[in-house]
Amino acid sequence: MAYLFMIVSILLGACAQILMKMGTMKIQLSLLSVITNINIISGLVCYGLSACLWIVAISKIDLSFAYPMVALGYVIVFILSYFLLGESISILRMAGLVTIVLGVIMIAKS
Repeated sequence: MAYLFMIVSILLGACAQILMKMGTMKIQLSLLSVITNINIISGLVCYGLSACLWIVAISKIDLSFAYPMVALGYVIVFILSYFLLGESISILRMAGLVTIVLGVIMIAKS
């Protein structure tokens, strides 16, 4: 169950990034517009839930294993940014992404 909490925590953290980016694309950067933007608020809620699940996960999983898995969040954000935000993907970014994935695989198999 702890591994499920870890995975959901990572997914929620990635979703939080996307939601907050979407929120900032629609507003003027003022305190009032930030605290009333549903995407930003939803992103912060996702972060809160992510943190709660993370605490439960690391109480049962070695931190030296769990923390590197957070790098999967970078991969998820990279992919979602391309599909949901229309951000570009360069060869260099793709190479970096592959490096991250290979590192996570190596840690997961250890």
